Amino acid sequence: MSLTNERPDLIARARDAWGKPPEWVLVLAEACMEATQTAVADEVGYSPSVIGQAIANTYQGDMSRVEARVRGALMKEKVRCPVLVEVTRDECLNWQKKPFSTASGLNVKMHRACRAGCPNSRLN
Repeated sequence: MSLTNERPDLIARARDAWGKPPEWVLVLAEACMEATQTAVADEVGYSPSVIGQAIANTYQGDMSRVEARVRGALMKEKVRCPVLVEVTRDECLNWQKKPFSTASGLNVKMHRACRAGCPNSRLN
C-alpha cells in the first residue's frame, strides 16, 4: 500500500452533497484545497470540523452564520455599518460577539449600534 499526499477533491465532495452547491460553499472548498482546512477554519472563525460539515452539507448548526463568515472572510463581502460605514461580514459578526467595554469610545458605539436595530445584527 503506497501513501500519497493527495488532498481530497472537496469541490467534488461539495457537489455530491449539495447537488448544485452555493457559491460560498465552492469558495470554501477551494480555499481548503489551496491551504489547509485548519487554516481556513481559523480565518473563518469556526472549527475544522464545522468547515468540513459545511462542505458536506451536514452541519446541524446555523448554516447562514457560517455562510456570512465565509462571505466576509474569504469573499470579502461588505455590509453597511452605522458606525464604521463599511465592514466585511465577518468583521460585523466579530463586533456583535464582543462584550460591552468602555476601553474606547468606538467599543461603546459599536456595542450600542449592534444592539439598536442595525439591519446586519444577528442579536435578539
